[in-house]
Amino acid sequence: MKNAGKQIELKVVAIGNSRGVRLPKTLLDRYSLRDKVLVELREEGLLLKGKRESRLSWAETYKKMAGEREDWSDLDATLSDGLEADA
Repeated sequence: MKNAGKQIELKVVAIGNSRGVRLPKTLLDRYSLRDKVLVELREEGLLLKGKRESRLSWAETYKKMAGEREDWSDLDATLSDGLEADA
């Protein structure tokens, strides 16, 4: 990464009854920071990470569903009940 190790100084500001730092839009965009940020506590300081929504891939979804051992034996009865013709 081109700017790895680069430091920027941000001012700690009052936000309501709390204090915080405002991140520039360029940083928010570059690191895909949206609604939530994970803060990792490290010996040398804090590491901010974007919280990605955990969506399963199709393969992961299939594996998860297969592991559930659901009973689909009544599926044929539901498909032949004629309700889809009324839609």
